[in-house]
Amino acid sequence: MEEIINKVAESGLIQLDLADFKPKNELVELDLAAQLWQGLVIREKDFRDWIKQNEWTLYTDKAVFVHCSADAIVPTWAYMLVASALEGIASDIHIGQKDELYRTMIHKAIVAQDPAQFIDGKVIIKGCSDIGSPEFAMVEMVKFLQPLVQSIMYGEPCSTVPVYKRKRV
Repeated sequence: MEEIINKVAESGLIQLDLADFKPKNELVELDLAAQLWQGLVIREKDFRDWIKQNEWTLYTDKAVFVHCSADAIVPTWAYMLVASALEGIASDIHIGQKDELYRTMIHKAIVAQDPAQFIDGKVIIKGCSDIGSPEFAMVEMVKFLQPLVQSIMYGEPCSTVPVYKRKRV
């Protein structure tokens, strides 16, 4: 019987699955609306008391998105105090919405890759990945890879769509 040869493995193609770049940490919300005085404004003394008394360890190793769901003006210093309290506890701190934090974490995971492994490579970005915001992740991957690689393809090794090919000089 003839040995089965994996031609894709021997081709030198670098296959990337965007699911590998999904945030690993739990994303949790911190809504400052509960800290508004009469649902309107943040009072500094009350807010500072809340900062001192809040159980920040509940956010250990979690990615926290901080926002205010009420239609109120939250002073910049309030966000700064929250970020200061979470620093060293939460894995990530983001002011804004959950989808923004998710995208930021995907971007961080992509650019954390060692560029040397992609130099002059031929990369296939897997098409069917279990990841939120796949378009965002694909574009971030192209932005990261294009200066490094010979080519970028989308899909599976048996059926790819060419995305980029370096011009020969």
